[in-house]
Amino acid sequence: MEASRDPEFLPHDGPLREDVHRLGAMVGRMLAEQGGEGFYQRVEQVRTASIRRRREGHTADDLAESLAGLDAEAAEALARAFAAYFQAVNTAERVHRIRRRRDYQREGGAAQPESLLDVLQRLKDQGVSADELLEWLYRLKVEPVFTAHPTEAIRRSLLEKEQAIVRALIDNFDPTRTPQERKEDDDRIFMALSAGWQTAEASPVRPSVQDEHHHVGFYLANPIYRIVPAFYEALADALQTVYGVAVPLPRLLSFATWVGGDMDGNPNVGAETIANSLATQRAHVLEHYIADVDGLSRLLSQTDDRVNFDSALLQRLAVYREQFPRAAAKIRPRHADMPYRCLLTLIRARLEATLEEGHDEGYASADELLDDLLLIVHGLVDHRGLNAGAYAVRRLIWRVRTFGFHLARLDVRQDSRVHDDALAALLGDESWGSRPPAERIARLRPYASGEQALSQVDDTQAESLRAVFATLNESRGHYGSDAIGLYIISMARSAADVLAVLALARYGSFAALAHASQKGESETAVPLDIAPLFETVDDLKNAPDTLRALLDDPVYRIHLRARGDRQWVMLGYSDSGKDGGTLASRWGLQRAQVELLEVAQQAGISLAFFHGRGGSASRGGARITPALLSSPRGSVAGVLRVTEQGEVIHRKYGIRALALRNLEQTVGAVLRASLRPREDEPREADWRDYMNALASDSRRAYRELVDREGFVDYFRAATPIDVIEQMALGSRPSRRRSMRGVEDLRAIPWVFAWTQCRSIITGWYGLGAALERAVASRGEAALTDMARDWPFFANVLDDVEMVLAKCDLDIAEAFSKLAGPLHDSFFAMIRDEFARTRYWLLRLKGSEELLRGDPRLSLSIRLRNPYVDPMSLLQVDLLQRWRATDRSDEHLLRALVACVNGVAQGLQNTG
Repeated sequence: MEASRDPEFLPHDGPLREDVHRLGAMVGRMLAEQGGEGFYQRVEQVRTASIRRRREGHTADDLAESLAGLDAEAAEALARAFAAYFQAVNTAERVHRIRRRRDYQREGGAAQPESLLDVLQRLKDQGVSADELLEWLYRLKVEPVFTAHPTEAIRRSLLEKEQAIVRALIDNFDPTRTPQERKEDDDRIFMALSAGWQTAEASPVRPSVQDEHHHVGFYLANPIYRIVPAFYEALADALQTVYGVAVPLPRLLSFATWVGGDMDGNPNVGAETIANSLATQRAHVLEHYIADVDGLSRLLSQTDDRVNFDSALLQRLAVYREQFPRAAAKIRPRHADMPYRCLLTLIRARLEATLEEGHDEGYASADELLDDLLLIVHGLVDHRGLNAGAYAVRRLIWRVRTFGFHLARLDVRQDSRVHDDALAALLGDESWGSRPPAERIARLRPYASGEQALSQVDDTQAESLRAVFATLNESRGHYGSDAIGLYIISMARSAADVLAVLALARYGSFAALAHASQKGESETAVPLDIAPLFETVDDLKNAPDTLRALLDDPVYRIHLRARGDRQWVMLGYSDSGKDGGTLASRWGLQRAQVELLEVAQQAGISLAFFHGRGGSASRGGARITPALLSSPRGSVAGVLRVTEQGEVIHRKYGIRALALRNLEQTVGAVLRASLRPREDEPREADWRDYMNALASDSRRAYRELVDREGFVDYFRAATPIDVIEQMALGSRPSRRRSMRGVEDLRAIPWVFAWTQCRSIITGWYGLGAALERAVASRGEAALTDMARDWPFFANVLDDVEMVLAKCDLDIAEAFSKLAGPLHDSFFAMIRDEFARTRYWLLRLKGSEELLRGDPRLSLSIRLRNPYVDPMSLLQVDLLQRWRATDRSDEHLLRALVACVNGVAQGLQNTG
């Protein structure tokens, strides 16, 4: 890469510039080696033309003409070449984030913004005492939930190669490395790049649920497993530094997953995948514990002639020698004077027994393993071993406390209509699903309470659900209650949908002995937290009434009392955005949280929100700190449960240092939003009134587009949705039912398709029309105040600004022309609304250009544009030719998939 062609870098970005140049040069050398000098020169010509187009303000036509007519093999190679370039940029940026973190730590001055040290200092400055902070720490619960929703399905082998490049770049931080060592670093990077080029980005076979599990397991059992102890150590250090407090910390973090339990629209998920996922997770975490115990065994070589050992530990060792005689016999005689090593050897034997199903000598629970480890750590602390191994044992203790014997809690999700279909068969009522909610509630009560039992019928859906609940019941007994997460009801619209789950759970024998009733008789309860998912704008609007009806139901209140009087509610960012556009979705979610909290307070129960966010702004993707600080007061209250989806998982958790940084930012944001939520704003009542009108006008404008006659045909022609539907991205179909309208398309491919064609209407359409109308009717001053002083509105505008900066209307128009006659009627609407939205957003923010206030993000986008633009235009040409073959040319399809994957990785937060 020539320096003269570079975007302007920011202060402190010298090392980033060097890494971008270095990796770019290596990619170029690799392309010349793998594809020949002529291929490399072709790539350079296109890249130079792309840069010139951006710099000189040319249209996309010339660049598009230079890419037209390439044969499929050449097109695929060109797309992969550009993807290789900005994968290098992605990696360089990630490493630079690690470098900046180390700079803060090394300089010892101001704490890195949003680090735990920074957050605790902010809270102390706001008057938070040590006692108040500690009280909240014991209430804190942060649980990222990894879903099976990939918009980036990179093979594990490629993830490992990326990590090799990262390690080599990090090694270069060391100024003492010799020229020979730096050459070896370069050789490692070049080897990883070359091997990556020779590896297909994804398997051509659609992944199975088990494949999805292995993909998510890569992050859970590697970066995340490794950095959890470091998180607690950072928190303890921050507490000591800011408050002078050293106390035992509670468990703040846990993790959950949907892989193997998300049945919504996926016929491949059911009782069998639930059982398999839980068994696989258990095996993974136990294997990690065994490896850690082996490491501790090598470390803890203390002998009984040098230090004393607690009698309780020696007694435990004697018991284990009898319990595991074969393992005890393998202990070397020379190690007989090392009690810690001997005990750890036998702990390993007990963990191995735990891996074997049905082995009586295994650990019954993670608590029993913790008891053994605590014996060791207390002995070390009591006998001058704090710095002779206790810290290492504590790291394993934090892992066991966090991951238990289940690694991650498994959520289960199903569509409410599937429950209705099963109940229609069980109750012999074909009209069940269409009956009024009050009628369904009345009939469900005896089955939900356990007073009556549903009779078994010969119905596939009913039997499938019965098997699911029976498996959950068995798994809870086998893996412990912590292994089972929430049961989520998609498309929940009434209290009847929640009672339906209780009735079906009892049908599947998922009930356990609960507290004794006032009559002295035993009761059974369904040991499951049930979370209705409110997804559409209308469902969010009606959510408070739905919750009120649910909490007024006597049967459900008995169930909720057995669950500690805490109700979970899941909020759907994806479908609400697809239904009403970004602004209506965001406001619907904000307003719903306020009103749901009021209902819960009136009923005397606690309410916890589960945020179903995606990666893109139109699916709720946002920086965590502004997102939480702009949320309604009281909506966080120490609890954050949020989905992690698609490429977001890799961006947040793919590298250990960045995974640690992400967890620190997340917990810090929860602490700030909980302990010192934003103060009351007297103008907010008026602003809420303005937002009601803005959201309504925005939704109206959005629906005028998507409800316009011919829009579905336009969407299918002007975006690569037909390619996306054939990609092996996940185990479930891209549509819920037949494609009658946008409602039947899943939110992820919907957003993904509009992102690919570079118009990204899902992230901004309707906002401009709403702002223009608001200014005309209410004046500009109030909106300017809202943009400046109301965190909620300011955060929405920031997110929309980011989306607008990633749009390219010239490229979007090239895609739109693929729709033929439909282009004129639809693209004019898109172009005009884009101009309106951009104009009013910049005016309210008092700016002349997009992202002026976020130069880091602006630079990131500019670094990628020269590589993303050619792939987008190449995709247009390939789409036209592929469709001309009636979508039958597999070679063109492969080239298209390479383009789609490349654009997704270049634009990031796409789905």
